[in-house]
Amino acid sequence: MDWIQVILLAILQGLTEFLPISSSAHLILPSQLLGWVEQGLAFDVALHIGSLTAVLIYFRTQVAEMIRAWFAWVFKGQKSAEGRLAWAVIWGTFPVGIAGIIFSYFDVVESYLRTTQVIAATTIIFALVLWWADNRAKEQRDENSLTSKDILFVGCAQALALVPGTSRSGITMTAALILGLTRSAAARYSFLLSIPAIILPVV
Repeated sequence: MDWIQVILLAILQGLTEFLPISSSAHLILPSQLLGWVEQGLAFDVALHIGSLTAVLIYFRTQVAEMIRAWFAWVFKGQKSAEGRLAWAVIWGTFPVGIAGIIFSYFDVVESYLRTTQVIAATTIIFALVLWWADNRAKEQRDENSLTSKDILFVGCAQALALVPGTSRSGITMTAALILGLTRSAAARYSFLLSIPAIILPVV
């Protein structure tokens, strides 16, 4: 893979990461359709570090408040909305972490799922699900109202994004909309969930 391809893939990933379309799928398709060398999962993970940096910069104030609130909750027993949201991000990450370990152990993604057929199927299916959820959205809650069951539901939805073609932001926002969150709250929680979800493959 030459530098031109690397730069083009990096731009493509940056443009698609935070839209409800799969950035991972868009990284796979050029090699499938244009005959480029398959860059592999490790390259995809490396590109996501740029996305992580962007999220941390944009949410730097809220992330800092959440970290302080979480430590105050754990060590001083001082409960707060920001601390609760920090817990929601932590617990919401467990499903994708567990699924990632299982998929990695059995080499599921690299061996079986990085194909145009899988990408086409998941893109169509989850686009329809997002359309359905968006049209039925009640928009009555914010991210601070999430219960443990809500967090588990969104977390399990995020785990589906390990399958290429399934947008991580799209599927988590879909789940949040189904639970009655506003569009802005669903987007904020989705973006905050992206922080540990991107960090996990790196570490």
